[in-house]
Formats: sequence, C-alpha cells, structure tokens
Amino acid sequence: MDPNVLDWLLDSDPALRWQVQRDLEGATPEAWKLTRARVATEGFGARLLSAQDTDGQWAGGAYFPAGFFDSPEANNPGQPWIATTWSLKDLREWGLDASKIAGTAEKLAANSRWDYDDLPYWGGEVDVCINSFTLANGAWLGADVTQLALWFPAHRLGDGGWNCEAEEGNSTRSSFHSTLNAIRGILAYEKITGDTNLQDARRGGEEYLLDRQLLYRATTGEPVGEFVTQFVYPNRYRYSALAALDHFRDAALLDGTAPDPRLAEAVDVVRAARRSDGKWVQAAPLTGRTWFDVDAQEGEPSRWLTMIGSRVLDWWDEGH
Repeated sequence: MDPNVLDWLLDSDPALRWQVQRDLEGATPEAWKLTRARVATEGFGARLLSAQDTDGQWAGGAYFPAGFFDSPEANNPGQPWIATTWSLKDLREWGLDASKIAGTAEKLAANSRWDYDDLPYWGGEVDVCINSFTLANGAWLGADVTQLALWFPAHRLGDGGWNCEAEEGNSTRSSFHSTLNAIRGILAYEKITGDTNLQDARRGGEEYLLDRQLLYRATTGEPVGEFVTQFVYPNRYRYSALAALDHFRDAALLDGTAPDPRLAEAVDVVRAARRSDGKWVQAAPLTGRTWFDVDAQEGEPSRWLTMIGSRVLDWWDEGH
C-alpha cells in the first residue's frame, strides 16, 4: 500500500497499530504481539480498563448504564455505549489479553443481570445480537457459555439467518444486522474455544448473506438499505458491506477457503468508497454517549475504516 497511508495508520493507538502491523505491514509475530500487549497499559485499552467498576461491570449495567430507563437520557436518540457488554466487546476486539481482567467473568456471574427479566449475565437473554456479543465475550473471558451456544442453532429462522425482532413475534424473516452479529459472535467463539458444534449454524447464516451478495433483498433484488454503504467505526451492531466482508475474510482465514465469488459486488462497493489518497471516510457515527472518541469525526479520514478496508481488499485481490 501507499507508504504514506501505512505510516499514517501506524501512527495510532496500540489497539489499531498491532492490527496494521499484522495485516498490512507484514511485521513478525513478535513485533505485533509486543504492540498488542501495550493495549492493557496505553491508550484506548488502558482508559477503558480504568473505567471498570469494582463489581466487574462498566457503568453499573449489563447492556445499559444503571438507572438509564429512569433518566432523561432514555428519551434521547440512540443509546449509551458505555455499559458492560459494549466495553467488553471493545476490549476484546482491540486485542486485550483476557488475563488483564482476570476474575471479571466470575464477578459478572455474581453481580450483573440483564435488563430483560433480570436474567443472569452469562446465560444471555432473548435478543440475538446481545447473545452474540455475550457468547464471544464469555469465550474470551473463560466463562461457561456452553448453554448459550445452544441457543443459536435453536433460534435460526427458516431462511437461514436470525432477527432480533423474531422473539417478539414481529418478523419471520432474517435481518442483515442480526445475522452478521450472530455469525461474528459464533466465529469468535469458535476461534477462541475450538468448538465447531456451531459451525453449521454459522455457515448457514453466511449463506443467507452470500445468497444476497451482501447487498440485496431476496424478495425484490433491490438494495437492502443505505446502511450497507455507510461505513462507520465503531459500528457497534450495525451492518455494512465493509463489516460483512471483514467477517468473511476472518472466516475464510480460519476455514482455509478462498474468497467466495458472490462477494464481488460488495468488494466493488468498498473499493469505490476508497478516496484517491487511499483512505476511507467516516460516515455519521452512531448516536449515544461513549467513554471517549476512538476514531475520526463524520466526514474525516478514518484510520480504523482504512485499516479494515485495506485488509479486506488485500485479501480479495490476493485470492484472485
């Protein structure tokens, strides 16, 4: 890649820099692992670790901060992104060694309950996206999430994917957002634990998206929505062609398979979004309170999106 873009990406927080070293620079494992180890002591990782409560939670709640539903903030657009599930997801995806928060799994089992029906934390609840994040976070922290893992094949819909609205009886069709979150959570669980019992469910969800070329409605063949081409980091739960392609890259590297030809149009969408200077631009970030900013403002070049877009295109081009 352009040396100037690579230097710009390397001039970043350790949470991002180690991935640039591994996936784009071709650094040795010793080099990028040294950088990854700094996530616990520097920058984003250290700041988020410092916000953890003594009971193992963040902001006093599982998915929402403590007291959220009785506060004026509940009437604002979006939601806060500071509670336990979101904080764990960030730390895991930034590469934090789980040993740096040893004991957190046990503390959450004792102290954290879901807003829905006061259910115990590691058992999950009824929302597939929440359960996906919890499955991956639990595997990472060494919690017992074996029963939660069984939830995913049991709640797949007839078209092969998942939908957060299904448990409320509001939909019998899968959602792009929910399905991507499910297969990403399953893939993380599979990579961490080595358990392949969910592999068929994951691949079925992947087929749901591949049949639609990651972009289109099955019913009409029309684009599924503008969100597909609106790339944002952190994407939290939201689907985009870039987020989906990053999953398919990750899955192919684990499975030892070549890029599926049905990804071609989504790759074109991602390639077209790259500016002439080799960078991708941040779309409108998801509304809601955060601990601190981790990427560019809307309309500005994004290091995170540029790293993800670059490694996706490298993987695709090398495979063809």
